[in-house]
Amino acid sequence: MTSWLCLMSPVVQMVERETALLKKIDINVAESEKRSGKNTVNMQETYTVYLIEIRPANAAEGGLPVGDSPWRRYSEFELLRTYLLVTYPFVVIPPLPEKRAEFVWHKLSADNLDPDFVERRRLGLENFLIRVASHSVLSKDKIFYQFLTEEKGWREAVLETGFQDKADSRLKSLSATLRVKNPDKSFTDLKQYSDELNSAISHLLRVRAKVADRMYGVYKVHGNYGLEQVSGSFICDADAKASLFDDILEEEEHYADQLKEYLFYTDALRSVCRKHELIQYELEMAVLDLASKKQQREELTTGAVRVFSLKGMSSKLFGQESPEQRESRLAALQQSIQASEDAVLDKNQECREFMRMSWEEVKRFKEQKDRELREALISYAIMQISMCKKVGDNMGTATCDPHHVTRTM
Repeated sequence: MTSWLCLMSPVVQMVERETALLKKIDINVAESEKRSGKNTVNMQETYTVYLIEIRPANAAEGGLPVGDSPWRRYSEFELLRTYLLVTYPFVVIPPLPEKRAEFVWHKLSADNLDPDFVERRRLGLENFLIRVASHSVLSKDKIFYQFLTEEKGWREAVLETGFQDKADSRLKSLSATLRVKNPDKSFTDLKQYSDELNSAISHLLRVRAKVADRMYGVYKVHGNYGLEQVSGSFICDADAKASLFDDILEEEEHYADQLKEYLFYTDALRSVCRKHELIQYELEMAVLDLASKKQQREELTTGAVRVFSLKGMSSKLFGQESPEQRESRLAALQQSIQASEDAVLDKNQECREFMRMSWEEVKRFKEQKDRELREALISYAIMQISMCKKVGDNMGTATCDPHHVTRTM
């Protein structure tokens, strides 16, 4: 049995087979906290930790034990996701929120310790945990449940699984991508789909950041200079209206974060494609190995050498083998051929099973993506219409505070 199939079997044991964990518990990343300490190279650093709280979804019925309320660093979330990627390579693993702010407009800070950024990341980490807990396969993982409930010992538990030894190296994956001879068209199309989705969302986020910058500049003009009454030449303090614009633009960040999540999902799709390419490449290598051994058997049986080989040269230089030596080699070669045939069968089975499970995942992802992005973009359009109405109302109904009125010359 293949490594990733073997790795799945002992960990899928936390809840009933067709029941997602989210049906039994509620998950909340309740708060964040800034801490200081020494890192692995004994240097002082400042970092943020996040408090995970879970409780039974139905307190009357009870449910799974909730355990501790652990504090987790972002790096621990990364370790969990890497473990899930290795253990379940056929799954489109939900992405983590960005480690550092991307596609920012000038008012937003790119500092990963900025309170607004930390708050958006807290919501993103909570969303990640909820997506994993609602997944029919990932939610049953014992390591994931320990991540939610055990303050101490979780890192040791995940490392003891040995998942790092089973992780495919980038060089190995790149070699498979370049050398596979018969790539599956469906996965080639999936890579193209992922690239196009990444390009479209990246372009949308860049445009949105530029528009936000321009809007912010225009609104700040009104905040700094006020609204001039034509008849009386008065300037009114419009700080309240400028703060309205700030609130509107900050609300837009919620929709931008939803788009960013699907931008990062594209890397999860590519990960599934890379794993299939690696399995396909290993299958092709197993088939070539089997063909080579069968050719050796034929040459050994008939005594005819079709191509130049070291063994052929040896027989010419040192004479033919004795019948006993040939029979011994033939028997050993037959056993090797049988092992290679079994390996080809196993790789074929692994490839078929991977394709079946991964395409179920891709179908689920596409349905989710279409539904959620449609809802997000509709909500964004409604918010923009509402914003325009509010801005128009505030522009047209400006009132002056007598204490802030100044007479212009």
